[in-house]
Amino acid sequence: MRIRRCGVAYIEPREESEFSLDLLLTGGDGIRRDRRWLALAPHLGDEVEVDVAERELLGALSPTQWIDPDTLDTEAAVALPRLIDLGLVVTDAAEHATLRQRDEALRGTYWHPLAATLHAFTRWSGVNTVKNSQDSGTETAVAMREVLGAPPVEAATRAAADDAVNLPRIPPNDFDALLARRATCRNFDAQRKVPFEQFSQLLQRVFAAQAEVRVSDDLVFLKKNVPSGGGLHPMECYLIVQHVEGVAPGLYHYQSTAHALEPLAVPEGRSWDGDGLRDFVMDMVAQQHWFADAHVLVILAPRFDRTFWKYRHHAKGYRVVALEAGHLSQTLYLSATEAGLGAFITGAINEVQIEQAFGLDPIHQGALAICGFGWRAQTMETAELDPNGEVWQAATDAA
Repeated sequence: MRIRRCGVAYIEPREESEFSLDLLLTGGDGIRRDRRWLALAPHLGDEVEVDVAERELLGALSPTQWIDPDTLDTEAAVALPRLIDLGLVVTDAAEHATLRQRDEALRGTYWHPLAATLHAFTRWSGVNTVKNSQDSGTETAVAMREVLGAPPVEAATRAAADDAVNLPRIPPNDFDALLARRATCRNFDAQRKVPFEQFSQLLQRVFAAQAEVRVSDDLVFLKKNVPSGGGLHPMECYLIVQHVEGVAPGLYHYQSTAHALEPLAVPEGRSWDGDGLRDFVMDMVAQQHWFADAHVLVILAPRFDRTFWKYRHHAKGYRVVALEAGHLSQTLYLSATEAGLGAFITGAINEVQIEQAFGLDPIHQGALAICGFGWRAQTMETAELDPNGEVWQAATDAA
């Protein structure tokens, strides 16, 4: 058997503090501080506490050179078995093949090490964002100000007012009116279905390939209505369809070159009977109930291996993938607004559960955000940011 360190592992010295009355009464400052060493390895996705001997062994092993474990000194040999079991040290033995293959998959996808760590350790599972806000006392804007204090200024100023070059305000046209109506929707009318052709048009405008450039049999660049780093368009879209005419409620993959829906199986342990699909949505959006009745939800799930095929170990590779999600969501907002629908995007999602439900491996392809669209409700139960009354005043006038 031969061994080497996993491809990416960062060691964090973490301090956790808590109040201790005993320490205060004995002359201390009343704070108990516990320090631990944590290994962060993206191919594992879970923090691993290590002791000093294990930490030193990880620092001594090469991530590229295989060695015989019999060459280790006594202290390192004692620390080795646990690191192998955890996957921080990989071996070429058959019994450790699963963890070795995870490590090899990360290496083979050409992640930048820091980006891989960021992606792996900011994923959620089972988070309830509403309860977290309630528990922290930050559920409303007024409460946030009371708990968090004053935020940074809303618009920065870098020069004296007399030095500023004032620009003319140009009279608005139809496009400006469209932009003014663009507002995040948090109130959906689940009783009204989106027409099939309208649904199709939005997918076509926002997510479909409009043309292609074929360089060779296995190298094709797609033209879409949004920019993409390197023209690679790695973003795949997985749909949760709830209220669309002619489309059965459930999960789908959107095939962007064929402009087609590919039905996906109901995840194990789930059922779409009754409120089953809505409950599924609630879990995916971390209990943000204001999105639960959206007619269509779109999981933005980039194929990292496509972007990193070009941008190998690139410090900006992950950033351009994230930018693409922003381009897509704004195009969806404007397309939905033009169609008389509401739209949203949220990054507060339970990625781990999404990946399990849709069969995604976060090393190659993971959930980045969820956007969606549908008919806006007639009444505003959950507050929406519409200070000029472009959306809700118009809705009141129409009623």
